[in-house]
Amino acid sequence: MSIVDDIPGNAPARPGAAPDPWAKAASENFPVASRLLPRGTRARVVAFYRFARAADDAADGGDHSPESRLARLDSLEAGLDGTARNEGSDLRALVDPPALAEARALLPAFRRDVTLTDCADWDDLMAYCASSAVPVGRFLLAVHGEGEDAQAPSDALCAALQVLNHCQDIAADERGLGRCYLPLDLREAAGVARADLTAPAMSPALRAVVRRTLDATDDLLAAAAPLPARIRARGLRAQATATLDLARRLSRRLRHGDPLARRIAPSRLDFARAGLAGLAAAVVGSRR
Repeated sequence: MSIVDDIPGNAPARPGAAPDPWAKAASENFPVASRLLPRGTRARVVAFYRFARAADDAADGGDHSPESRLARLDSLEAGLDGTARNEGSDLRALVDPPALAEARALLPAFRRDVTLTDCADWDDLMAYCASSAVPVGRFLLAVHGEGEDAQAPSDALCAALQVLNHCQDIAADERGLGRCYLPLDLREAAGVARADLTAPAMSPALRAVVRRTLDATDDLLAAAAPLPARIRARGLRAQATATLDLARRLSRRLRHGDPLARRIAPSRLDFARAGLAGLAAAVVGSRR
């Protein structure tokens, strides 16, 4: 959940080239691997991303039945165990058991996506993020050998990034997947109808729910603020700084925009400024 390569957008594919496994990552706000990371580490992060993407695609499943989606997730877990050949076994070949455990920790969220459509309240949403997002940050910390003091702010940052993505994708999640991650108790208290989630523009009630959700997300970002200072690896510290900067900018854009009316996302200038902040953090940290 950080910056990928030449965000926004990787270099165009050469004619006749094989499909780029990072093509979808490049369209996201906070993909996983960055040129700021060491080359050897990036290979492990790429394998993690591929596993997570495969599990996400399995959970979303298109026209497949819930049973077949869950079976695909079971198969991916078998790859982590070494009893099947798939993206899980590819990852298993590259990372140590502590980091591998974070890949396994993603699977409860994907299994939940197969069977449940709503988060009951903020605590339920945070429980979902603890599986869907937090393991990503913990994986990055593990493969860089970072200490436990970085885990709490990393957890907060990853949860915030997940919620920001949910706020962006309200209509797409509901229309394409029949899901809404905005807390159900807030929606019911505000009188938000299911049809409001796919309307051409946000109703006042839905806007109020989004703002309350963003208030809580900004609290997470405040809790995440110490993260860069607790990271020893220069590249990862730079990436964390850039990601925090992007998250704050996206939160402000969502607060003042309407994600039902148009796609709200960081701009090229936002990415440039975040990248500069990350590079500055790398330089300052190296002088400590």
